[in-house]
Amino acid sequence: MADIRIFSYLPNPRVWKSLIAAELCNVDVEVIGDKPAALGSWLWDFNAHQLSEDERSDDSPYARKSRRGFNGTLFKTDAFLEAHPFGTVPAAFSSDGNVGVFESNSILRAVVRTSAEDHGLYGYDHQSASRVDSFLDADLVFAREAQVYLLAADNMDQATAERMAAAYEFFLNGLEQALTTSHYIAGDELTIADIGICCDVFQFLRERLLASKLASNGFTPISDDLEVQYPQVTQHLRQLSTRPVFNQYLGRELQRTLGP
Repeated sequence: MADIRIFSYLPNPRVWKSLIAAELCNVDVEVIGDKPAALGSWLWDFNAHQLSEDERSDDSPYARKSRRGFNGTLFKTDAFLEAHPFGTVPAAFSSDGNVGVFESNSILRAVVRTSAEDHGLYGYDHQSASRVDSFLDADLVFAREAQVYLLAADNMDQATAERMAAAYEFFLNGLEQALTTSHYIAGDELTIADIGICCDVFQFLRERLLASKLASNGFTPISDDLEVQYPQVTQHLRQLSTRPVFNQYLGRELQRTLGP
């Protein structure tokens, strides 16, 4: 039985955080799920599985009105909502299914805390762990703004674009400053701050693949200045992506968004 089970739409860079960390600290993580559009046919549960057409009725005891990121009816068990009160994915569970962990950076933390190895991915003391947490908390704010922005690409408006631009500048300036004084984001060793932020920045850089949609509404990708304005961040992303475990998940994203 896996140490941690994750149910999510796939592929999902937010899940890649936990998979990268799991390989680095020898934790068994099981991921189950489907493409975003297909999750409406699944029963959201620790034992998540696809439902038959007959089981997917509005009078099902599991039928729930979808909210963030989904449309129509979703099917979630009471146990799922007890473990995950906000009802979102990715949704992680302890090996027995009794404990739910939500928000990708918290799932990432759960993975490294589960490891019995002395890996240093979450620092070596309370102070260094708290510094890692500081970056992960800032990352969560950035990632939330990026999610809203990317989902609005087809109908981008000035207010959304300006809010994302401000969040991008604030976050990237902080990363650039951190990387001018240390080899990694939270210090001189690789930590989950690097893992989480790397995945979320690559997720945001997908806006470059939406350039034509943005242009149709009179906008250009906010990250067009990344390589010039944030050379330390750019170099860090490239260096991380050359590591085998990072490249396994992020190599294709690097080629698509940052090029060779």
